[in-house]
Amino acid sequence: MRPDKPVWSGEPVWSGEPVRPREPRGHWVLLLLGALALAVLLVMDGFARGAVGEAPHEEPADPVPAPSAVTGGGPVISMADGTPHGLRMPARTIALTFDDGPDPEWTPRLLDALRRRDAHATFFTIGAHVAEHPALARRILREGHEIGSHTYTHADMAAAPAWRNRLELDLTQRALAGATGVHTRLMRMPYSSRPDGLTEAEWRAARRAGEDGYVVVLTDRDTEDWARPGTAKIVQSALAAGRRGEGAVVMLHDSGGDRAQTVAAVAQIIDQLRPMGYRFTTLTRALGMPSAQVTAPVRERAVGWALVTAQRAAAALDGALGVLFALAGVLYAVRLAVLLIFAHVHVRRVRGHPGRVCGAPVLPGVPGYEELPPDPFPPVSVVVPAYNEEAGIAATIRSLVDTDYPGAVEVIVVDDGSTDRTAEIVEALSLSRVRLLRKPNGGKPGALNAGVAEARAEILVLVDGDTVFQRDTLGHLVAAMADPRVGAVSGNTKVANRGGLLGRWQHIEYVIGFNLDRRMFDVLRCMPTVPGAVGAFRRSALARVGGVPGDTLAEDTDLTMAICRTGLRVVYEEKALAWTEAPSSLRQLWRQRYRWCYGTMQAMWKHRRAVVERGGSGRFGRRCLPYLLVFQVLTPLLAPAIDLFALYGLALLDPVGPLLMWSAFAAVQATAGAYALWLDGERLRPLWALPLQQIVYRQLLYLVVVQSVATAVLGAGLRWHTIRRTGTFTDVPEIPAAR
Repeated sequence: MRPDKPVWSGEPVWSGEPVRPREPRGHWVLLLLGALALAVLLVMDGFARGAVGEAPHEEPADPVPAPSAVTGGGPVISMADGTPHGLRMPARTIALTFDDGPDPEWTPRLLDALRRRDAHATFFTIGAHVAEHPALARRILREGHEIGSHTYTHADMAAAPAWRNRLELDLTQRALAGATGVHTRLMRMPYSSRPDGLTEAEWRAARRAGEDGYVVVLTDRDTEDWARPGTAKIVQSALAAGRRGEGAVVMLHDSGGDRAQTVAAVAQIIDQLRPMGYRFTTLTRALGMPSAQVTAPVRERAVGWALVTAQRAAAALDGALGVLFALAGVLYAVRLAVLLIFAHVHVRRVRGHPGRVCGAPVLPGVPGYEELPPDPFPPVSVVVPAYNEEAGIAATIRSLVDTDYPGAVEVIVVDDGSTDRTAEIVEALSLSRVRLLRKPNGGKPGALNAGVAEARAEILVLVDGDTVFQRDTLGHLVAAMADPRVGAVSGNTKVANRGGLLGRWQHIEYVIGFNLDRRMFDVLRCMPTVPGAVGAFRRSALARVGGVPGDTLAEDTDLTMAICRTGLRVVYEEKALAWTEAPSSLRQLWRQRYRWCYGTMQAMWKHRRAVVERGGSGRFGRRCLPYLLVFQVLTPLLAPAIDLFALYGLALLDPVGPLLMWSAFAAVQATAGAYALWLDGERLRPLWALPLQQIVYRQLLYLVVVQSVATAVLGAGLRWHTIRRTGTFTDVPEIPAAR
């Protein structure tokens, strides 16, 4: 099972000596830049959709009208000589104008209807829509129509400050340059209509645009088709005003909702007026003005292309993140439901038949025992690898010796070149059942293999040097090994130093995350990890896989996966409690989880062929490895972007939806957490820290995955990353039994 060469990086060294090449650093800069780019694109998409930066349009309660010279003039306002001139359509000339497009569904239908009738129109486009659908903008021009500006986000120019209006118009010009290679001379203000309805505020905005060279276009006949009043009313509005034979600018819409009535109305308007001698053409042709389109300079085209590309990327990103956000929610809900179902199944199997571990026979004298094993109390060898464990090694050894297991127990402490007083403390204990083995520093796997080689028993219990067993833990581990099909047993690891907030978070994670997973893996017979803190193994199983592997940084996961691939069972014994000292600072936590995550990915890669193999190996590979890939690699890898998307919605959009989803998420997680704590016989009090865990702790673990993936992709080395012990078990506490 073990490859000849290390996986991904150099041989791990748990003494903290660095492995070259050094761990990557530059990817954090890339991650920061990526997050910044993501934030910019999200804000850009929100701005384009009008969700960021502009308040909703509100009609003024008592508007002041524009000057009578403007309100009494024509719908096309030109300020070529510095003074406003209202221009009207020539007789029997109709300028059909369409606002708010282009729209991928309705604009093509309107273009088809116009082409079939050899009619031309003017499209007042929103710049953001042009950027999203540049091909439609090009089609409009290619088929002989003209394009005007309708601002970039459909902003209310009467309410917006001058700088915002200028930005809206400039961005639209750049979008047109990038999409079509031209600028436009025409502009229509959103929410405007007939000249006689123009307010003073609207006129100020229109006058500024006119002074910048735009021809401002209003309308003679506002069909109000945006309200979908019915095709007949739209046609009537277009035909009713004015004397027979007069020209008109007709306002319609090709975006903003269902425009089927507009499409039908356009066909009827043309079909009814054309026999009366009306022509349908663009605004500039009707008025004999220069073309609305002006070729954009090369520089403007380049800038416009960048804007169009960024806007399309922003829209695609927003949609993709929305899908990922929904998918992540579904995956989380499905995973939680599956975990709870399997936890219930596991409990019924174990507690419904006392003394069994998912159906395995156990020691005599326990209800449910059916088959007497050859030796009811076989000898046990406990191997404790230790490197600089002076803070807790005495407590570990005392807990192993102070056991109620009636069989023979030997404890082998392997001092792996410690530079502190670890070996001296072990010798000073002077316990008959404890042997000390000294060796030069060579890493934890080497220390474990050395201890296994010295051990006498068939059943081997591997224990970290910072772990304390309960008196009955060895007995429960051996009980699970009574079934000859069982090759290894995972115990139930508990966080001992759970007093502070960080300790509570880790306690919650161990109970809710790790132990619920182990119950599911036990039922599915695909356990990926027997933790180094508490696990039992058959010597024959270890020999079958070549001993404890040393070519990954997660030797416990690597070893467990190798045993699963042999077809032997790896089970979870919830009553085999072991208390461990968890990292006491975020830095120490980072170092520990970084090694765990990177080592787990190494082990997954090493055993990847299990996915296509048959028998027990294939069962393990197809049930476990995809689960680990999705929930321990891919989901955490994408989580920062999803969290940023949620924060964007919370801060810049409507916060009600994100808050409701987060509240539902927290409530469901708290319910599942309460059930998991109850299964383990724990108090529910730590659940108050669960919501805070989502703000800091979860993000840190996600960044650990990002760091691990970057290290793997770049092929950099990783040292062992030992954590500093604080001596939690200097005095062994009286530990209550789990439920």
